[in-house]
Order: sequence, then C-alpha cells, then structure tokens
Amino acid sequence: MSTLFITHSASMNHLNPPGHPERPERLRAIESVLEGEQFQTLARVQAPAANLETIALCHPMEYVEEIRDASPQQGLVQLDADTSMSPGSFEAALHAVGATVHAVDEVVSKKAANAFCAMRPPGHHAEQTRPMGFCIFNQAAIAARHARTQHGLGRVAVVDFDVHHGNGTQDIFWSDPALMYCSTHQMPLYPGSGAASERGEHDNIVNAPLRPGDGGEQFRAAMETRILPRLSSFGPELIIISAGFDAHVRDPLANLELDEADFGWATRKIMEVADKTAQGRVVSVLEGGYDLEGLSRSAAAHVIALMRG
Repeated sequence: MSTLFITHSASMNHLNPPGHPERPERLRAIESVLEGEQFQTLARVQAPAANLETIALCHPMEYVEEIRDASPQQGLVQLDADTSMSPGSFEAALHAVGATVHAVDEVVSKKAANAFCAMRPPGHHAEQTRPMGFCIFNQAAIAARHARTQHGLGRVAVVDFDVHHGNGTQDIFWSDPALMYCSTHQMPLYPGSGAASERGEHDNIVNAPLRPGDGGEQFRAAMETRILPRLSSFGPELIIISAGFDAHVRDPLANLELDEADFGWATRKIMEVADKTAQGRVVSVLEGGYDLEGLSRSAAAHVIALMRG
C-alpha cells in the first residue's frame, strides 16, 4: 500500500484579502516540493466534495447552512476579524472536508497505508458554531467522527502540532470520551486556549504548551513526556494529525524554533503509536504554515516519514 496524497483545485479558489498569510501559494509550495523524485510512489487523488450531512457530524446543520448562505457572489465576506469567504470558499471547504473523509475511508479499508490531505482553508480553530482563525469547518474533527459513525471505530485521536492551539477541535471533543485531542502549541499566543489544566470532561484533552523561543529539544520533550504516553494509553484505533507547520523557525506568525527534522521526528513517533494500537492507520490534515520555504521543507519531511522514508 502507498501513502495517499489528496488535493483539489478548489482549494486555490478560496481567497483572502491581499497580504493575508493563508493564501493559495501555500498549496503550490507543497505540490511543487512533492513533485520530487522521492515522492513518485505517492498515490495521488482529487478530493471529493463532502455532503452537508457529513459536516453536521461536528457542526449543527443550522451553522452549516448559515455558512453556505453567507457565500458571496463576488468580493469577500468577513466571518470574523481574520476569516473571510470569497465566491470559491464554500466549495473549497466542502472539498477540504471531503478530502479527510475520503482519506479515512481509504486508510480504514486498507486501500492506502496512510494519507496526507493538502487542502485549504484549514480547520482546527473552527468550533461547533463559530468560524475563526482562518477556519470554516473542522475537517480533522469531522474525519474523527466519520471514522466512528461510518466505520465503527471505538476510539479516535487527533494529534495537533500546529503552533496555534486547536481550540475548535478541543471544543468539539471536550465531552466525548471516544475522542482524544492532544496538542503542542506556543502559549501565550492566539487563540489563548490550550493550558495544561484544560483536560476535557473525560480527561481526553492533553495540552502541552511551549514557551516563545522553545525549539526542537523542548518540543520533543513535550511529545515524549506528555503527548505520546497519553496517546498510547488511550489506545486509538485511528490517529489524525493536524499537521500545522507554523512552529517552524522561519514562520512569521509565531516564535517557536522548530525545523523540518522535528516534524519528521514527530510524525515517526506518532506512527509508532499507530502501529501498536491502530494497525498503522494515520490520516494527516494540513493546518497552518505560512513561510513558503519552511512550509515546503516541513511538508516534505512529514510526507517522507509517512512513506516510511
């Protein structure tokens, strides 16, 4: 089985105001680096569009319809201070969710070894009824619920190493004992959540905040001492990675000092847990990463690890 790489051209049609860091060039940078010779064995597919009922696994249908109805015919509509919709945004969001759901289907049915979904907009800040932080729908959380409802998996975990805390995923998972959310992130930083004391109703939230200026040593220690042991004891049957690469030292939106080798290491460590508890089942979902060079190098290291390179 090969690693599955899922994209869709609709992602390029989600536009933000000029100068916004979450821009189509992010995906072009990833697609370009993954054209290299060492990535020729990737299985590549176009993402299907999700239906609204699938999105409603995590977001009330009223919210989903409000987002659909807010879609502009031209120009931009602001959903919050830094989250916009353009005429192509709703379709892009449908395909972003569709990518992760399709990835789950392929990985659980053993048609793919694992998967990386390079789509936009990102999703981990989207709460049940609130778009924020560049995010509209929470595709990682939806994929986790889809794995439970459609494939009957007992426990699913999301591991998030984006530099920003995934408040949306935490919000959605908070009261669900079958879902675990684990996050390393810079603190203090947007959105302000993610303290170690935030543990969920069933001790199913694991936050390992890092300080501004922390680098690979502190990141790896947080993974080794807080995230990976709890992940292993939870025993997930599928692990979804919220793969944000904005903790890279080059990234302009934060102050951590990771490099691409750290992301490759973290990916391999997560896969080791998946090998023990989840039959190796891993689905990765692109979140942040706003310096194009840092993003492309980090995504390459991540995918090489997924390919067991």
